[in-house]
Amino acid sequence: MPQPDFSPAADRNKQPILDVLRQVLPERGSALEIASGTGQHVAWFASGLPHWTWQPTDAQPGALNTIAACVAQQGLPNVRAPLRLDVMAPRWLPDDAQFDLIYCANMLHISPWTTCASLMRGSARHLAPGGLLITYGPYLEDGVPTSAGNLAFDQSLRVQNPDWGIRLREDVEQEAARAGLRLSARHAMPANNLLLVWARRDTDNPPP
Repeated sequence: MPQPDFSPAADRNKQPILDVLRQVLPERGSALEIASGTGQHVAWFASGLPHWTWQPTDAQPGALNTIAACVAQQGLPNVRAPLRLDVMAPRWLPDDAQFDLIYCANMLHISPWTTCASLMRGSARHLAPGGLLITYGPYLEDGVPTSAGNLAFDQSLRVQNPDWGIRLREDVEQEAARAGLRLSARHAMPANNLLLVWARRDTDNPPP
């Protein structure tokens, strides 16, 4: 089995994200991770939330071996074998696949804007009643000063690919609303990132 790839950024932010997950999630449940990448997040979260079952996925076939290797190193029994999942696909999984959490980190700014609408629609289809979508990464916000680092990062992304770039949180909210989701909570995170919690608009109960 190949040695896992390593992301320094994922290593730095995994604990702050887990700290928030422990605040907003119940003790047990099932989670679908979109764009698992190196697998570092899912391995860390599965270890820190052992009563949750985790389904990692990625659009890149080559990433699946990397995720599996990362999970295997930790010997985690609550992580399923990674699946290939393209967020743009009209059908992610069987219609009856339901999750208490859908988690997606650092995808929206390094993929075309159309992936945002697809993420919201797919999440709305596969969230169990009371389930949450959590997104993490850099965002711009109306009326909120933006760090010089985020502005430089945004510019560098757009140079690499004109379809990339840090997204305006309010634009993401509009796409979520079209899919029947609402912003339930906003958590400021280290290094000028945000963790956003999304719930169904027809759910009156706040996250636990």
